[in-house]
Amino acid sequence: MTDVTEDSGSVPPPRRPRRPGAALALALTGALALLCCTGGMGAIALTELSNESENSPVAASLGCGEGGVVDVNGKLPRIGPYGPTQMRNAAIIIKVGKEMSIPPRGWVIAVATAMQESSLSNLPHLGARNDHDSVGLFQQRPSQGWGTPAQLQDPAYAARKFYEKLRTVGNWQTRPLTSAAQRVQRSAFPDAYAKHEAIAIQIVNALADGAARAASVANSESLRCADKNADIAASGWAAPITGGVGSGFRSASRPAHQGVDIAAPKGTLIRAAATGRVVVSRCDPDNRGRLSCDVDGYPGKGGCGWYVDILHAGKVITRYCHMIRKPRVSKNDMVQAGQVIGEVGSSGNSSGPHLHFEVHLNGDRSKHGATNPVPFMRERGAPLRAGGRPSRQ
Repeated sequence: MTDVTEDSGSVPPPRRPRRPGAALALALTGALALLCCTGGMGAIALTELSNESENSPVAASLGCGEGGVVDVNGKLPRIGPYGPTQMRNAAIIIKVGKEMSIPPRGWVIAVATAMQESSLSNLPHLGARNDHDSVGLFQQRPSQGWGTPAQLQDPAYAARKFYEKLRTVGNWQTRPLTSAAQRVQRSAFPDAYAKHEAIAIQIVNALADGAARAASVANSESLRCADKNADIAASGWAAPITGGVGSGFRSASRPAHQGVDIAAPKGTLIRAAATGRVVVSRCDPDNRGRLSCDVDGYPGKGGCGWYVDILHAGKVITRYCHMIRKPRVSKNDMVQAGQVIGEVGSSGNSSGPHLHFEVHLNGDRSKHGATNPVPFMRERGAPLRAGGRPSRQ
């Protein structure tokens, strides 16, 4: 299959230029090296998270908590390039969000934005190196009405102003992170925020009792695990169906299996795992070049049957194979996280009803871009359940 490299969505023109390096002038050299070289949604960070062991201390500690925020004056962990000072600023951002009853998704957006704007450092005016009159964690400008320079160098005040503006953004909880952040910041480089999402999720999980693995319920403050199709995790991701994973990713018996098989009855609704743009929606030819997707397939037939590919923020692509009939979405449609895109079937190279689900990084739809969906979805608070009946794609 061909590679996909374009980004999804569009944003309004910026109100002012923003030099991406100016706000980071005082950041640590190591932090700069990581932030400038990951690209897209953060290829390095995503690879590390996706390959994390189920039994690692980090994975074990990030449960689905109730959003309890740590003492901002207590001992804080180091995560990635961010030491105690930066993590304390992140904790303040989260604490203010909780006080304002902002759902955890907002905390992730705010932390990721501050990572891009200041590397979580409370920057003063940098003189000739300054981006206009920008100061503080979010590089907000006094001349644009955000507050006085002194106010904007108070991390709690700056976070509060960010959240107040975020609340005015329509559907901000289901927008891609980069879109929601851009509507607040109006940066000249709107795609830059996405690359920080993976580590921002990790930081919110560590500082707020796994809150980035929780979903807001009916706009209330109560939180629960994102374990149903209708639930969208604070990261903006949702499990495509509720069935259990049977055949795994690149197993010893199936080394060329680029996704996972999730067993489910025919007709089970399949939902988009995150907001994005449909880049493929069609019948995949079988090994003999036939477009025979309206009948059940069989092992060795070849092809995905009816399938959909969706391009998400950060050049992440998800794939949904073996649908029972033509998908409910078409190429170039914009879809929201949790939106129904089709139904489980057994078309193509299949021995029984199931969803074959793939995740690809860096806009690469080929096998080279494929990554294991199980840890990828787990780290986004939308875990795929184990224990399904194995099926052959």
